Parts: sequence; structure tokens; C-alpha cells
Amino acid sequence: MTTALIMHDTCARHVMSPSHPESPQRLAAITDQLKERHLFDLLSHIEAPEVDYAHLVRAHNNEYVDTIRSSSPSEGTIHLDADTAMNAWSLEASRRAAGAGILATEQVASGKVNSAFCAVRPPGHHAERQTAMGFCLFGSIAAAALYAVEELGMKRVAIVDFDVHHGNGTEDIVHDNPNVLFCSSFQHPHFPGYYRPSVEGQLVNVPLDAGTGSAQFREAIEAKWFPALEAYQPEMLFISAGFDAHREDPLASLALTDQDFAWITERLMDTADRHCEGRIVSMLEGGYALSALGRSAAEHVKVLMQV
Repeated sequence: MTTALIMHDTCARHVMSPSHPESPQRLAAITDQLKERHLFDLLSHIEAPEVDYAHLVRAHNNEYVDTIRSSSPSEGTIHLDADTAMNAWSLEASRRAAGAGILATEQVASGKVNSAFCAVRPPGHHAERQTAMGFCLFGSIAAAALYAVEELGMKRVAIVDFDVHHGNGTEDIVHDNPNVLFCSSFQHPHFPGYYRPSVEGQLVNVPLDAGTGSAQFREAIEAKWFPALEAYQPEMLFISAGFDAHREDPLASLALTDQDFAWITERLMDTADRHCEGRIVSMLEGGYALSALGRSAAEHVKVLMQV
């Protein structure tokens, strides 16, 4: 199996504040673990391009994209909300993050690689059609999924999101699109604090109580996500890979372990093998305990690589 690792140095130059949990060190934690496990050199390494704005306006309206562009500072930092800020590198980093998703989709759809993991930041799944929030500027995975539908001609794609925080931005962008099934698991009540009711064939939300551990998580996912995915039979599977549901993470209160991320990746790969010719694009979302993030992401990538 050939798995691409898509990254760019600019993604480490986006800094919201010195103490912000969504830090450049997150990417280093992942690459360090991939190297320690002797996986890094086995991956196909690709630089993330800057996304064409035409791909962004599938996920966001023109006015929003223009606002983010015009808000980019030449120096210092500007705040879009209490949690989300931009420095001089943030616009390019967010374009590289979204560009990684588009490129990964092209690479996987064309068969150049079997799967791809985009180790990029800022994350994207909280960015709504007209609103930046939750550390996110552009809905990178939504843009990638819509690219697969609108430019590659796919009729059914699925996005699954196992971050501890609900992917409200992805939901806002795709919730009424019959060509996209969105499945999300998350701690509730917790940021962002709201989600839409599930809709058969389009939207599967799995709220989890604080303290939920491995057994309850796996039971809920097996009961809710996989029947929906089997019925939908997607042509490509997109993963919002958030590792902040780990029991070591400081920003939430779920209790998953490294092996839970390996388990869910294995189950998703089984689905992809049956319906998508194994086509998977995964994009980094949350994960703020650096050691747990690195270990869990490495487990995720190892399973994608099938080594």
C-alpha cells in the first residue's frame, strides 16, 4: 500500500499566540513519532500546494473568503474571535492546508497512491460557510469532498469526523448535500455546543458523554456510523482525524487510547475496501497533548499504510 504524507513548512509558521494549544509543535510531534517507528521514510512525501480560491468558494461564500484574505496581517497578530487568530503566515498556511486536501483527493482518485494523510494546520472542521471559529479558517475537508463531487464526478462521498469537538463547520457546509454523507462523533455538551439532528443518508451525529471510554465509543460507532456507511456505499472516504478524544488531552474529557484510533482506522479501511476501492483521504484536525497526538496519529498512519 502506498500512503502519501502531505505537509508544508509554512503550516508550522502559523502561530496564534505562544501559549495557544493549536501550536506548530503538533506537526513535529507527529513526524517525530513516524520517524521513531520507522514509518516516515516509507511514506510518499508530497508538498502541499496553495489552494486555488475557486476550490474554497465551493465550501464558503465569496464574501467570507475575501474577508479572510483582507484580514491577513503583514506583521503581528489579528484575532477573528477569542480562539482564532492570524499572523503573517496564517493565510498561506490555511491555503496550504486546503490545498493538501485537494491534492490528496487527486492523488488517491487517480490511483497514484492508495491513501493520504494530510499533516497540516490550521485545522478546518469548525470553519462554517461564513464564519471562522475554533482555530479554523477554511473548511479544508469539506472543500476536498466537494471537489471530488463537482470536479471528479463522484456521486457519493462520505466524511467521517472522530474529533472530540463536533465538526460544526463541515456539517454547516455539507449537511443538505445528497452527494455527501457526514458522520461525526464528539463530546457533548462541549465546544461548539450545538449540532443538527441526524438525517438518514446525509448526517449521522453521535454525541458522547464526558468520560466515555473505549468500549462505549466503539459500541456507539458500530451502532450508528457503520450501518449508515454500508447503506450509502461511498465512492471515496474522507477522514477528519482529530486525536483530542484521547484520555491525555487537556481540552476535553473523553477517555480514548492510542489503540482506539488504530481500531477506527481499521474499521474505516474495511469499509473503504468494500465500497471505495480503498480510497481514503485523511486530514489532521484536533489533538493537543503532544505525546498522545504523536502516538495516536502514528497508529492511524500505520494502519493506513497496512504495515
